[in-house]
Formats: sequence, C-alpha cells, structure tokens
Amino acid sequence: MSVQHIQLTVLGSSTPYPSADNPCSGYLVTSGTTKLWIDAGTGTLGPLQQHIALGDLDAIWISHLHADHSADLLTAFYALVAADITRRPVPLYGPPGIAERLTHYLTNGSTPAPIDRAFEIHELHDLHQAQVGNLLLTSRSVSHGIPAFGVRIASPTTSLVFSGDTAPCANLTDLAVDCDALLCESESTAAPHDAPQVHHTPENAGTTATDSRAGRLIVTHVGRSLTPADALARAATRYSGPIEFAAPGTTFAIG
Repeated sequence: MSVQHIQLTVLGSSTPYPSADNPCSGYLVTSGTTKLWIDAGTGTLGPLQQHIALGDLDAIWISHLHADHSADLLTAFYALVAADITRRPVPLYGPPGIAERLTHYLTNGSTPAPIDRAFEIHELHDLHQAQVGNLLLTSRSVSHGIPAFGVRIASPTTSLVFSGDTAPCANLTDLAVDCDALLCESESTAAPHDAPQVHHTPENAGTTATDSRAGRLIVTHVGRSLTPADALARAATRYSGPIEFAAPGTTFAIG
C-alpha cells in the first residue's frame, strides 16, 4: 500500500475579517484521493476552487460558528443547490445548531431553505469520530465561550491537529499528543484581566506545541496588531521545534 501523507493548503488565515490579500480561516486537507475543507471562513470558497471543485469534496468540517470560520457555507449552499454542481449533498461536520443557524439565515419567505439538499449534516460532540476517505477525524471540545472544537486528522501514516479558536486547554493538548503538525491559532494579546481568555497567544501556541510533543508548529489566525514574524518569534520562546506561518496559498507537506 502506498504511503499516504497529508497535505495542508492554506486558503486563508486572517482574523476577524479578510484582509486585501488574505481570507479568513480556511484550509484544504488532502491525502491520497481524500479532500477535506476545514473551516469555511469569509472569502475561502474562491481560493478553494483554485485547487478543487466544490462538488469534489469528500466533506467539510467546521470548528465553530463565528463568521470568520463559517460564513462561506452560505455561498457554498447556493453553489450546491442553484448552480452547476451536481454532486450533493456534501457531508458537513459542525457544532450543535449548525443546521438551524444556516436555515435561519438562508430562508427568505415562509418555506425553510432546503439545507439538506446541499449538506448532509453531522453535529459534533466531544470525542466525535468520523472516517472520511482514508482520514480519521477526531474532534474535541475546546474553550472558546461558545460550542467549539479542535480536530485531529489522521491518515494511516500522518497526523495533523487543528486548534480551531480556543484558549489553552487540556482537551487540545491531549488531542495533539505526538502529532506530526499542530496548526494553532495565535491571537496577539492576552485577554484583559477582567475577561475570560478565548484565544491562544503566540506564547500559548508554543506551550501547547511543547506540552503535546508536536513535531511541528504552524501558526495561524494571527491578530492584526502583530506581524507574522513577531508571532513566530514569540511562539519560539516556548517551543524549540520547527515553526512556520500559515500564509495564504501555502501548501505544507505533513509527515
């Protein structure tokens, strides 16, 4: 059997809205013939089609329902039900309530929008597992103030963990233990003293990578008050392994 590593292509990594040259959070993960869209943040459907037709996806996985991680599901719906794409519905894994949220937004009139024509929806829960082609997806609840999940994507030979948006938490560290690569969001500053922390700082990302023994750290979703170079430097104070920035359009070979 051929070795099936994972390729991670960054569709966008901006927060909390797209910049002129960087959409919000979205990633294409491929392994062998398996194709997976991870987060559908604002502006990511366009870059996705530079690599794959929407109808050729094996599944979509959404970490949480903030717009910078899910808004392009709305345009994907119209593509799947009202355009030239014949392969549908696409399996969609997302937080509890995702079907109701999409239906509410997309309904224009008295008849509910036919969400099930576009998406075959599966609600996530802690320790949810799904086999998508040759990839096993294991989701863990993470700490973001709303239902939110990280995911471990494992081929027979390789593993990639995506944090979603979260404060440092034991579930994410456990999920990432001994992974080949950790794709971790890295907001620039800690939360105010009177507010709960709901994101990683770059230093937190380095600590999570160290504590989980990740083989590689890919820093993403960097806040606008910080340059990627600064984020990498700050993460490196807590992690001694390879660190890279998830620049839009970059493809990383994992494993």
